[in-house]
Amino acid sequence: MTRNYFEKELEQLHIEMIKMGSLVEESIENTIQALKKQDIDLAWDVFKNDDVIDEYEQRIEKHCLNLIARQQPLANDLRTISTALKIITDMERIGDHSADIAEITIRMANEKYIKPLIDVPKMADLAKQMVNRSIDAYIKQDLELAKKVCASDDEVDDLFFKIVLELINIVKSDVSAIEQAINFMFIAKYLERMADHATNIAEWVVYNVTGEHEHLTRYYHKDDRIRNPFIDK
Repeated sequence: MTRNYFEKELEQLHIEMIKMGSLVEESIENTIQALKKQDIDLAWDVFKNDDVIDEYEQRIEKHCLNLIARQQPLANDLRTISTALKIITDMERIGDHSADIAEITIRMANEKYIKPLIDVPKMADLAKQMVNRSIDAYIKQDLELAKKVCASDDEVDDLFFKIVLELINIVKSDVSAIEQAINFMFIAKYLERMADHATNIAEWVVYNVTGEHEHLTRYYHKDDRIRNPFIDK
């Protein structure tokens, strides 16, 4: 196989990853809209579209393995393909978390919310932006953009802690709100995990560009406030 053919196949791989990334972004947007509007039909759509995201993951994984088997890529190309395999796993997990939030939305469809949805949509928007930028960083091999994505994770974490503390205070004054408070804690945790997966993607971009793993430093220094078995990683 010629180098030109390999580059075309790699370009096609990137197109597939962009499409998968767009579906993941759409899933985040739809699941938050469903939550805000208590829209059961839209929540069910998020469930259905999660299967489409899973299919993209399988298709891209097959594409990557075929490239490795048939093209015998050089070291740099092999790193790019292996990075793609890691990235699609994180994107698939983000889609799963959107479906998790949709499931909670359906459970709370007939309930009046105990607090206005202000910081939750902010978290969702940040997570969506992080996914978009991390995929863009991979396609462009943009090291600086990848690092900016990693830096954005702190903002999402701050919102997560803020939401959890607000919910704790609500429960202190109204014990009857505990069930819904727990549901919102789960939602906030799923959004925080989405941002973590987007950060993972960006860190794989850093590895692809530099050949070095830098993610361990982030985890060792990450603020470990709030260590609760049901909301902790």
